[in-house]
Amino acid sequence: MAPSGLPKGDSPSLRLDHPTDKEKVEQWSKNAVTWRGALSLEAYHRREEYLLKVPLAKDEGLTHWVLVDSDAEDRKVFAGCETLNKKAVMANDGKVVDSVCHTIGNVFTAPEFRGKGYGQRLMKELGPRLETWQTGNTQCLFSILYSDIGEVSHKSNGKFLRSFYAKTGWHPFPSPRISISAETNASGSCGIASLLYANELAALCKADEKLIRQYLESLDSKAIKPTVAIIPDIATMQWHHAREEFVANELYGKVPTVKGAIAGSEVGQRVWCYWTRTWYNEDGTKSEGNTLFILRLVVEDETAPDVASAIASLFAAGLAEAKAWHLAEVLMWNPSDLVITAAKMLDPQATVVQREASIPSLRWHGDVDDPDCRIPATQQCDWIHNEKYGWC
Repeated sequence: MAPSGLPKGDSPSLRLDHPTDKEKVEQWSKNAVTWRGALSLEAYHRREEYLLKVPLAKDEGLTHWVLVDSDAEDRKVFAGCETLNKKAVMANDGKVVDSVCHTIGNVFTAPEFRGKGYGQRLMKELGPRLETWQTGNTQCLFSILYSDIGEVSHKSNGKFLRSFYAKTGWHPFPSPRISISAETNASGSCGIASLLYANELAALCKADEKLIRQYLESLDSKAIKPTVAIIPDIATMQWHHAREEFVANELYGKVPTVKGAIAGSEVGQRVWCYWTRTWYNEDGTKSEGNTLFILRLVVEDETAPDVASAIASLFAAGLAEAKAWHLAEVLMWNPSDLVITAAKMLDPQATVVQREASIPSLRWHGDVDDPDCRIPATQQCDWIHNEKYGWC
């Protein structure tokens, strides 16, 4: 026991558990300052309750976790997080297999409990638990999170220091992004894309999944390491859209109906994307700090003529939505060369930069010879389509 009367971070009495309803609400109150964005505290509580009922999260799709002291009479929550159960797929040794991927979010230690190792202990306990959590007849080959803590990596005194999450097995992946200001004049720069609405997304998500599986099946069976992807299914898109609709209704009394854009009508030649809006500025009339994120961008044939122009038309449609909803930019994570070319068609000054927040980090559960996940995950697998839709 530490002098403060609190257990040390390595105390054997600390254990992982699920919170009571009261503890869940208390955690929301404490972490609201970090994650409520433009919402009031009361509205943030309602949003979190609301999101438990959307398809991806309901029926135990979302799990709350807390670190507690099993020996204490007065139970305290020292740290907590949430996990979402998502569908994933892997290609390895010439086979394509389905998997479960747990996406970790809202990792939080209250200020009064920081500096004692509770956050690190939470993650150390969580990693092994997720390997068999809600896996059914499949496996959980990897789990992911998006880190806002610490440096991705750096060298000091000749020694390599890993990030907070890498110390517990979640290793950083490349995290470039490209942004186009909503003030960009996109008129005449490209063609005109058609807008997408909620009832059109399910069919496109299925087409996207088919393309991903076909690509994985085409990979060399002698590849050095597996290739993995989170399935960008309709439930995942609906979860993101439920978040944006709740916030939009709170701020503006209406919800956005345009969910993305598509260019082309011939199957096999189409390009489309889905997006989501995020508001952090509490002044609903200002756009600073607010973003339209590209959740997922799909190109059916990268060799098709004028494909970069088609992508640019999607961005142009996104810019129009950004202006209409007080958003400062259109932003995409991990842009391909084609995407970069398309962005520069609209804004020649658009550049790729490395993100300083929401660093994608992956823990590989598939190596029995590395139970503590010390080997960097970038050496264990290739993660494709590492785009915003995977975030939670």
